[in-house]
Amino acid sequence: MKISFIVPAFNEEKAAPEAVRGLRDFLYGLNDIEFEIIVVNDGSTDKTAEFLSQIQGVQLVSHPYNKGYGASLKTGIKHAQYDWVFFFDSDGQPRPGEIPNLLKYAGEFDMVVGARTEMNAPLIRQPGRKFLNFMANYLAEKKIPDINCGFRLIKKCEIEKFWHLLPESFSLTTTITLAFLKSGLNVKYVPITPNKRASGKSMVKSKHAIRMFFLIFRTIILFSPLRVFIPAAGFLFLLGTASFIYDLSRLNLGDTTVLLFVSSLTIFLFGLMADQLSAIRREIHD
Repeated sequence: MKISFIVPAFNEEKAAPEAVRGLRDFLYGLNDIEFEIIVVNDGSTDKTAEFLSQIQGVQLVSHPYNKGYGASLKTGIKHAQYDWVFFFDSDGQPRPGEIPNLLKYAGEFDMVVGARTEMNAPLIRQPGRKFLNFMANYLAEKKIPDINCGFRLIKKCEIEKFWHLLPESFSLTTTITLAFLKSGLNVKYVPITPNKRASGKSMVKSKHAIRMFFLIFRTIILFSPLRVFIPAAGFLFLLGTASFIYDLSRLNLGDTTVLLFVSSLTIFLFGLMADQLSAIRREIHD
């Protein structure tokens, strides 16, 4: 195999150099792959770029200012010369030794993703993470073991098909997960156990969770809009039915009942239109 390893880094002067050296040294020990390591410095304000530039055997690309995690991955993909790309975070959590566990599925799958068996996120973030996973599983109609793990192997030609959908933020991995699943591409999840972050703190903020929530809706509406519109129309229809029964007891049809039924019908029709547009969009891109 020929693989381009993409390592995004932003203000990781303590973790990134060790992570990149560990990745490089491990890959040198593999005899059955040809590889390149592309490290994307995302406008770091500390000494991340300086330390990474001293590492031999890697290609360092720097953004003039901070653009975002997704933008760094996209820059790495643009510079990749091989047909497969492997995302590898620079915070010291990914274990290079687990790379072969993903590589062995490359022949039959379009994307192979690490599914973390242990989540190192703080407890305060766990409810939000579970809610996002629940929404993603419902809207995608599939069980997604890990929706946004950054440890994954992807066919470059397949990810390029969704270039127009890929955000600049942390949500890129979530977007590509949903896009692959809803497009019928073959996705494999392999259990992994990440290291605990040795230093620094996570760059993921609460605002990223809010963006991810809306991004999940946006992505699913692009691929399966009825998964959003039908439940909304059904809910309003049930409210309208309950209101109608109440109005019957008073022998008076209220404005609220009419509004609920009209809203339900309107949302249902919008859903049908969105579904047709989604089908046309897929035909154009295919």
